Amino acid sequence: MIGIIDYGAGNLHSVLKAIDRLGFETRLITKPIDHEESITKLILPGVGNAKVAMDVLNNSGLSHYIKEQVAEGTPILGVCLGMQLLLETSEEGNTEGLGLIKGSVPEFKENIEKVPHMGWNQVKDVQNHFLFHDIPENSDFYFVHSFYAKPKEERDILGVTNYGFDFASVIGNEQVMGVQFHPEKSGKFGIQLLDNYCK
Repeated sequence: MIGIIDYGAGNLHSVLKAIDRLGFETRLITKPIDHEESITKLILPGVGNAKVAMDVLNNSGLSHYIKEQVAEGTPILGVCLGMQLLLETSEEGNTEGLGLIKGSVPEFKENIEKVPHMGWNQVKDVQNHFLFHDIPENSDFYFVHSFYAKPKEERDILGVTNYGFDFASVIGNEQVMGVQFHPEKSGKFGIQLLDNYCK
């Protein structure tokens, strides 16, 4: 069962529908649930403001639930803002994140041509991670964001995208993963990535 964390994120239902179409069972998680529930993987979707999102996660107990599940070995995939929340801190609202990956989330600065970074852009797989299985090198995915992930450890950078400079557009390891783009809006390769994660 794929547990999708529901904290009011705008793209939650599009992620849910994409996973359902792939044939996986899903459950929306709005509050901590008993360990007896057969949640095998988590997805943390997201659009919006990092501080507002973390306030909801903290006040609902979901941040503790997520950390507890990850500590017990449950994989998690963060999407867009959900990816940024996996890191330690964000400049958006100067908030602490979940701290599942060491690093920060700075804002795109004035020397970038246009903020937010919006539209299709290439992602380069730099570690041959399983998320990219059956996805051609330098495939395009759909982005909408004004902040970006900056992991402390190079080993946590799984994919990079150029937008004035190379930034980490896919981060993580074998258990905790995040993608800056919206796979559910990225055509067949985005759906393939979701399938790779759920499998």
